[in-house]
Amino acid sequence: MTRRLHILTGLTLFAYLVVHYVNHAAAVVSIGVADAMLAAIHPVLTSAPVTALLLGAVLAHVALGLLALWRRRTLRFSPRELVQYGLGFALPLALLPHIAATRVPDSLFATNWGYYRNVLLAFWWPDPWHALSQALLLLAAWVHGCIGLRHWLRLRPWFPRWRPLLAGLALGLPLLALAGFVAGGNEVRLRVAGDPGFLAAVLADRPAEATRATLSLLANRLALGLLAALGLVLLARGLRFLRHRHQGQVRISYPDGRTITVPPGFSVLEASWLLGVPHAAVCGGRGRCSTCRVKVSALPAALPPPDAAEQRVLHRVGAPAEVRLACQLRPLGAVAVVPLLDAALPPGALLRFRAPAMLGEERPVAILFADLRDFTRLSEHRLPFDVLHLLNRYFRAMGEAVEAAGGRVDKFIGDGVMALFGTVGPPDQAAACRAGLAAAALMAERLEALSTAMAAELGEPLRLGIGLHVGPVILGSMGHGQATGLTAIGDAVNTASRLEAACKQYGAEVVVSEAVLASAGLALAGEAHQMVVRGRRQTLAVRAFARAAALPQPNGTSSTMPS
Repeated sequence: MTRRLHILTGLTLFAYLVVHYVNHAAAVVSIGVADAMLAAIHPVLTSAPVTALLLGAVLAHVALGLLALWRRRTLRFSPRELVQYGLGFALPLALLPHIAATRVPDSLFATNWGYYRNVLLAFWWPDPWHALSQALLLLAAWVHGCIGLRHWLRLRPWFPRWRPLLAGLALGLPLLALAGFVAGGNEVRLRVAGDPGFLAAVLADRPAEATRATLSLLANRLALGLLAALGLVLLARGLRFLRHRHQGQVRISYPDGRTITVPPGFSVLEASWLLGVPHAAVCGGRGRCSTCRVKVSALPAALPPPDAAEQRVLHRVGAPAEVRLACQLRPLGAVAVVPLLDAALPPGALLRFRAPAMLGEERPVAILFADLRDFTRLSEHRLPFDVLHLLNRYFRAMGEAVEAAGGRVDKFIGDGVMALFGTVGPPDQAAACRAGLAAAALMAERLEALSTAMAAELGEPLRLGIGLHVGPVILGSMGHGQATGLTAIGDAVNTASRLEAACKQYGAEVVVSEAVLASAGLALAGEAHQMVVRGRRQTLAVRAFARAAALPQPNGTSSTMPS
């Protein structure tokens, strides 16, 4: 609830900031245009409901910032957190004089001092350095808002697509506002130099001396109140730390041999940060992304049960009982933890591990390898562009066939294809095998259609060799950097590759292990062979089919198998 309120109050203040910056940008045209825009929106911004909304948002946002500071178990901040917290408490202190000099006299003392012709003069004349401090304050408020907004949005699935546009707006709007601020400052300085009556008119709008003294005293007292509240939170944190030291300590061990002893109430993620152990946490430890999850070994009494929010996240990623979220687990006794995700991976790669299989599991999967026959001969006298054109059409046809059968393309290797069936959902070896058989038949059909469409270019039909096997594999995300992806390793993968190579030996378009046909519940059709597979002691019973169209197919079952 507090997190949602923090987001809502932040969005309210950011929306006001956007309106304010757009108004600043209007001064690029002239101060008159900026004041005309302000006159149009001023009745709305100063109305009782909007004033109450903005005041409530400011007070709640600052209070929630103090609450977040209290809840932290360590004052070791990441660079982003340091900037966010620092600006979060510095900005109210810096903005108080500005608010007290503009919004408060307009709302409480019935003046019109807050218009741009007056405020810009106060900043740019007679001391332009005052304008520099205001420009820095303008940028600091924007940076604070953008950091919070990005941290909130970056877990949304649509955010990567919209990020370039949002980044452009985040950069462009403050630049326009600064341009308006500078243009308005130059305009008022020129008007002061060319029109002696302008300065007198502006000074006449200024609040009375007594009013200004009252406003300055109000701003100072509010600043002292905020500093006192911040000091009390820090003092309370110190007292809590001393109290916890006398209540016993919790020992947390890591795989590299490092250990840390912390007071009860520390989360495992906070302990990792305090010890300096790299620990992934894309959402910043708010229990939203699951990237901080750890495998835990401890006595049952040392582990408080997960609350409803943590349980939802763990269920979403299919985590077993021994896996917990490090940001939510606050052990009561000694525990040993193993972070499950590599903290060195970028956030986008880490978020891909939200699928249960990405973390690594053993399950039965049907593996299909396919390879174009005599492709080297077909391509050696062609231009590189023509080769790429042919391969891309071939890859598209094969990929669509695999997906239509319910599988997923694992990778393209030269002119070969590796596809997996049965990688998500409850393990179902029979369904995986039926999907693999359907894919093999459909791939051959699509290849024949491609050969017909490109007959004039090819001169001869394309031919395919397909190997299909089933067995237990280790399924998970492997690789490095952008080359990281879900794949499978194990003896079954190697065997499927050997079956594809055996198509040449048997003069077949498809070689399928009998285990695939048996698992699919189909008749053992095709030409029987006992195949010697390199690296295996026992022979493998396989069936060779001269044409993939001859593969036995159950009716209506293959195309629904999830990949």
